[in-house]
Amino acid sequence: MIEIGKNQCLNVVKKTDFGVYLGTAEERILLPKKQAPADLEIGDAMEVFVYRDSEDRLIATVNKPLIMLGMVAKLKVKETTKIGAFLDWGLEKDLFLPFKEQTYKVCPGDECMVTLYVDKSQRLCATMKVYNHLATAENYQKDDKVTGIVYEIKPEMGAFVAVDFRYHGMIPKNELYGNVKPGDIVYGRIIKIRPDGKLDISIREKAYLQMDEDAEFLLKYMEKNGGRIEFTDKADPEQIKQCTGMSKNAFKRAVGRLLKAGKISIEKDGIIQK
Repeated sequence: MIEIGKNQCLNVVKKTDFGVYLGTAEERILLPKKQAPADLEIGDAMEVFVYRDSEDRLIATVNKPLIMLGMVAKLKVKETTKIGAFLDWGLEKDLFLPFKEQTYKVCPGDECMVTLYVDKSQRLCATMKVYNHLATAENYQKDDKVTGIVYEIKPEMGAFVAVDFRYHGMIPKNELYGNVKPGDIVYGRIIKIRPDGKLDISIREKAYLQMDEDAEFLLKYMEKNGGRIEFTDKADPEQIKQCTGMSKNAFKRAVGRLLKAGKISIEKDGIIQK
């Protein structure tokens, strides 16, 4: 049986001037002449991928797509229209990502995580709703460094991440600092491996390592704001996070480091850079 969206090994059943037919006498598919080796003979086997061409005909190709049915992959957006986007998946005909299958609006040049499905017209399409297609973790340990792509954000929970572009991961709400948005590539470390194999990750270093980085950030922040911060470490946590992207505890640690180094002074209504 010829299956759309998959690599499969098919036998040559007929040769023509415009290509060869693969499959069986009852079910066959065209491999265009420009992709068929000249020395192919009846009965030879070819590994091909099956999809629909620009004229909506089933066709075989020896080219390797960047994604197949059952896979999750990061693809680049080539074009957007009123009905959806078109992605580069390594084949002549771009892959359609319907608007209703987007979990956030994409723009040309963006990279997004998608998986394939077959629509009602038996065409291959992409969807960004990848949650049920990611795998549970294998061979990871706490504090392992990982890379991932953010594919969805739920403010009440955190950011959903495809860890190493394959596994279930999340940046919990209390670890979600800075302007993280869907489509971002993030670099972090595993802080928890859940019993179901899903990973909690942090995009911040351990406190004692993060402190120096945060302190340096605050110095640059003050330089851009006239040499001061308009609040102290006693400010409301939401104000601190909104202005600096830090938790109140991280902010206090960084302020303490700068104060000890003699680089700032704390006044009643703010922090001054020396």
